[in-house]
Amino acid sequence: MKAGLLALALAAAASVAHAQGDSLTVFQDPNCGCCAGWVDHMRDSGFDVKAIKTTQMAAIKQKLGVPAELASCHTAVIEGSGQVVEGHVPATAVRKLLAAPTVNGVAAPGMPLNAPGMGQLDGNLITLDFHGRPFSRD
Repeated sequence: MKAGLLALALAAAASVAHAQGDSLTVFQDPNCGCCAGWVDHMRDSGFDVKAIKTTQMAAIKQKLGVPAELASCHTAVIEGSGQVVEGHVPATAVRKLLAAPTVNGVAAPGMPLNAPGMGQLDGNLITLDFHGRPFSRD
């Protein structure tokens, strides 16, 4: 009986941890339409996304440590880990980020046409870590 309860408790804890990893808050400019496309991509990929429209994007990026040279139009924070996702990063790269807890953040700088919310992934989108090193190719 005790072993069964322990297994149930561990399964519940793992479920909560998984849910936090799949939840993120995205900050976006209220005048930007492509951000909604990225949010849809993340939701379609199984993420729980809370979208907050704000005109304070520069301050948010600075507070979250987004390097200016890697900036894009929206910024997301993964609940639980605090990792940052800058711009039109594909869901596959976000899952890779979740598996790399020592990486603070990743970015798809600017507004690449081959990124979710902008256009079709073509296998040539390079996502960078916050040190400017290649992190993922999608």
